Amino acid sequence: MLTVNEIFHSIQGESSHAGRPCVFVRLTGCNLRCVWCDTPYAFEEGRRLSIDEVMQAVDAYDCPLVEITGGEPLLQPDVYDLMERLLAAGKTVLLETGGHIDIRDVPRPVVKVVDVKCPGSGEAAQNAWVNLERLAAHDEVKFVIRDRADYEFARNILRRHELDRRCAAVLLSPVHGVLAPVQLAAWSLEDRLPARIQLQLHKYVWGDDARGV
Repeated sequence: MLTVNEIFHSIQGESSHAGRPCVFVRLTGCNLRCVWCDTPYAFEEGRRLSIDEVMQAVDAYDCPLVEITGGEPLLQPDVYDLMERLLAAGKTVLLETGGHIDIRDVPRPVVKVVDVKCPGSGEAAQNAWVNLERLAAHDEVKFVIRDRADYEFARNILRRHELDRRCAAVLLSPVHGVLAPVQLAAWSLEDRLPARIQLQLHKYVWGDDARGV
C-alpha cells in the first residue's frame, strides 16, 4: 500500500524531459522542511491506495512517461514495487528524490533525479553524499539555488565530484520568485559550468500555486 497525495497528467516541468507529457504520482510525506519547498501540502494530505490502484490510475492516461515524486517517495517501502511494476509495463520512470535517502535499492533503469540540498534550503546537512557515487549514466542531479552562496556550493560540488561526467545532466534551478534566472545564467556562463539552467516550466504555464498540473 502507498499513501498517495495526487496522480495527474501534465507537462513535465523539470529535468531534461521538460516539456514532455507525463503522469505524476505524488506520494505523501517528507522528513525534510526545505525553506523554499513548494509542495508542503504533500507533507500530510493523502489516501491509501494499492499498487494495482495506482497502476490503474496511471494506465488511464496512456502516457509512456511517469514521474514518482513527493514529498519524499523513498520514505514509503512499497515505492520500489511500484517502480518495478511501471518498468515492467514499458514506462519510462523518473524518480524525484530529495537526496537524503540512499538510492541503492532503486531499480537501475529508473531515471533518478537526485536533489543535492544547498545551504539556503536549511537542509544541507542531510545530504547523503554516497548517492553521488551511485549515479548511473542516465541519472540527473539537481541543485535548487537561492543565492550566490548556494551557487558557489553547487559549483564546487559539481567540480569536486565531476558530476557532468557521472550523469546525464546537472540542473541548476533558481528558487522561483527569489533568484532571477538571468543572474543564475550569468554566474554559470562566467564559470563555464557544464550544467543546465532549469526553470520550473509548469509554473510559467499554469502559475505559481496551481495544483494537479
